[in-house]
Amino acid sequence: QVQLVESGGGLVQPGESLRLSCAASGSDFSRLTAGWFRQAPGKERESVAAISWSGGTTHYADSVKGRFTISRDNAKNTVYLQMNSLKPEDTAVYYCAAENTVTWYYAHVRDPAWYDYWGQGTQVTVSS
Repeated sequence: QVQLVESGGGLVQPGESLRLSCAASGSDFSRLTAGWFRQAPGKERESVAAISWSGGTTHYADSVKGRFTISRDNAKNTVYLQMNSLKPEDTAVYYCAAENTVTWYYAHVRDPAWYDYWGQGTQVTVSS
């Protein structure tokens, strides 16, 4: 069983930055593939970014490429999402997710249904 706790959300103005953190416990964190998802009101949950167990492979949604960076520190059991140049359309609840596998499944890492473990979410609001 894996427990995930997100933090770092908040209210920022367009163009500003935030860093989200996802702290994991209850399993060997270094064997987890992790991802960040977001869900805006009235919309489906969508993939933002994903990272392999080693951090050597990453995936980004087209809408965040060049602005967001996913990373992980296995010694601290934590995954991060650095969000720069934030836009109002980035406003959503951001969720951390994890799956207990060291295999990178590109076809699956963008699919929320593939992940077994989820955090409670953290609100990010971008508004002037």
